[in-house]
Amino acid sequence: MLTAIHPKLPMRDKNVTRAFYINKLGFKELGTVDYDGYLMLAKDQIEIHFFEFKDINPKENYGMVYLRTDNIEGLYQEFLDTNTVIHPNGPLETKPWGQKEFALLDPDKNLLTFGQGL
Repeated sequence: MLTAIHPKLPMRDKNVTRAFYINKLGFKELGTVDYDGYLMLAKDQIEIHFFEFKDINPKENYGMVYLRTDNIEGLYQEFLDTNTVIHPNGPLETKPWGQKEFALLDPDKNLLTFGQGL
């Protein structure tokens, strides 16, 4: 019955969020309409949506998404090649729960964790 999920994360500045996800992470903007205070981005088979929250304090933002991949090493290298900062506590490593993972923070401190099963 369920076919997809499109998480919605907070953003303070649409232009900053758009630039980070497109230029650093390789996402593309969806649609042809520019909705005020809302942004839809996609990469491969996933979408992430963002809603404007100008007053969010990034130090208090607990937005998180876990994204599965079938090429964790390639994705990690792709992000390193665009000088994307990997979370200091989230370098690529094999976890005890049988996943190879890494993590990064977007400009609003939404935590993006990428993982692949062993």
